[in-house]
Amino acid sequence: MSSRFFSLQGRALKEIHAILIETLGEHAQLYATVKNWVAQFKDGDFSICDAPRPGRPKTVTTPEIIEQIHELILEDRRISAKSVARQLVISCKRVGSIIHEDLDIRKHSAKWIPKCLNADKKSQRFQSSEQLLEFFRRDPNDFLLRFLTMDKTWLYHYDPETKQ
Repeated sequence: MSSRFFSLQGRALKEIHAILIETLGEHAQLYATVKNWVAQFKDGDFSICDAPRPGRPKTVTTPEIIEQIHELILEDRRISAKSVARQLVISCKRVGSIIHEDLDIRKHSAKWIPKCLNADKKSQRFQSSEQLLEFFRRDPNDFLLRFLTMDKTWLYHYDPETKQ
C-alpha cells in the first residue's frame, strides 16, 4: 500500500515507481500497474479487494464435490472423467479442473495417480509413523530387532491390462 501512501502525498507517478524499484528491487510492480493504482486512488477508489467480475461463478467446486470426486477415483483408479461427470451431474470440464488442479492427480497408463504426495499418502504415512512410534514406546530395545533388511533385488512384473 506504499503507492497509495505516496499518491496521497501528491508525489508524481514516476517518483512513486522509482521509490518502489529502489525499495523492492526486482520484486517491484510494473510501471503500468503502479499507473493503474494511482489512477484508482485519484478516482477515490481505495479498495484493496477485487471487484466482482462478470460471468457465472464457480458453484460446483465445493469441498463436498471435490471429496466425492476423490472417493470415486479411489474406488476405481481407471474411472474416466466423463463417467465421474455423469455420476455427479456436472460438466466434464469442471471435473477435469477439479481432478488436475484441486486434487493434483494425473492420468497415467489408464490409471489415475497422484502427481506428488497427496492427502491420501500423507494420511497413510502419518498412520504408519504413529504405529511405529507406538511400537517404539512399548519396547524401545526390541524396536530395532523387528526391522528386516535385505539386499536389493530387481523384480519384473507385467500387467497385461495396463500394458506395463
